[in-house]
Amino acid sequence: MVVTVEGKHDAAPPQITADDVAVREDHDRLRVTSWTPYRGDNSGLQLWILIDDSAESSIATQFGDVRKFIAAQPAAAQIGIGYLRNGTVEQVQPLTNDHNRAAKSLRVPVGIAGGDASPYMSLSDLIKHWPAAPAVRREVLMVTSGIDLYYGPGPQNPYLQRAIDDAQRAGVVVHSIYWGGIGHFSHDYWQVTWGQNDLAQLCDATGGEAYWQGLTSPVSFAPFLDDLTRRLENQYALTFIAPPARKGELQRVHLSTEVPHVTLVAASRVWVP
Repeated sequence: MVVTVEGKHDAAPPQITADDVAVREDHDRLRVTSWTPYRGDNSGLQLWILIDDSAESSIATQFGDVRKFIAAQPAAAQIGIGYLRNGTVEQVQPLTNDHNRAAKSLRVPVGIAGGDASPYMSLSDLIKHWPAAPAVRREVLMVTSGIDLYYGPGPQNPYLQRAIDDAQRAGVVVHSIYWGGIGHFSHDYWQVTWGQNDLAQLCDATGGEAYWQGLTSPVSFAPFLDDLTRRLENQYALTFIAPPARKGELQRVHLSTEVPHVTLVAASRVWVP
């Protein structure tokens, strides 16, 4: 599984070794077999940037920061650009090492109210068609309001839960930036609040980060993307031995470390093959 090491107050975290990492299932400690930083020859990354096609068109003012973020990724990183629409993802630029090409494929959303009635259904569709890539991180940055018009506001959204299950099975880490949509529900307090709640739940469950600035679209993506870049630079591949009885299912695990001022961030469950 992919683990992000966080330092205190965004400070650079210290070097962490396998001996510093504890993995537990309930009260049982599991044996860590490898702990490898995603750096140098092991920095493989496939990153999809997904933009809601019902987002406010003013999102285009943020594209300069998005292009800088893309350019800042390692040369080996593959970047894909897609748009969330009607429960699917329009892949305007499939995964590519040509970062300039990926940056140029950004376009203004079509601006149809409710054009992506469930961003979580779209995410599941992407993951379902994402080829497995051993030893390569698979991550997603979703830019959306998080509002799900198929299910509506409220707990236990089945499309959200399916997206979480799919991401955890595939080892996909999901990050998000809240950006308002168009139409009536985009300024409805109840809808907006639940949209942000759902995005936060999705990111927390998969080991990612949910970015937001109150209940309105952020002034700038730059601080969020700078933070995401730092996170990508401080990730590790963790493997451990799971109980045989857990094979073929999602296993809930808890990670911890006694290194001061350090937090380990990862998916709440991992698929045991």
